[in-house]
Amino acid sequence: MSGDRTFVDGDASSGSGEDANMLDGHNKHQTATPRHKRSRKATGDAIVDAMLEIAAASKMRAAAIMRNEERFTISKCIRILDEMQQGVDQNLYFYALDLFENPSARETFVSLKAERRLAWMQGKFRASSSSAA
Repeated sequence: MSGDRTFVDGDASSGSGEDANMLDGHNKHQTATPRHKRSRKATGDAIVDAMLEIAAASKMRAAAIMRNEERFTISKCIRILDEMQQGVDQNLYFYALDLFENPSARETFVSLKAERRLAWMQGKFRASSSSAA
């Protein structure tokens, strides 16, 4: 039995403080490297995720702009202008066509209530006629 104790004591002495420190140091080195790699990978993943979010937001913004532009097309303005029954003579009609080349003017024209469109166009026409003279 004392042989068993010697063997057990031998095992205990093989786990001396110096050996344990070396093992701990070795273990720390091994765990530090994967953590560093994991950290790099996590950072890379975060960057990729952020880039994907930016791309998705950009696509959504582009789609919203396209929808907005589709609401205020020149052809839509012309359809509305053609539906106006009274007060649109040939000069005002052709002036309006030139006016519709401006996206802001198209948006204003389409957004106005139907009964105000003619007065708005006539005011623009008079302002341009008086500034041209």
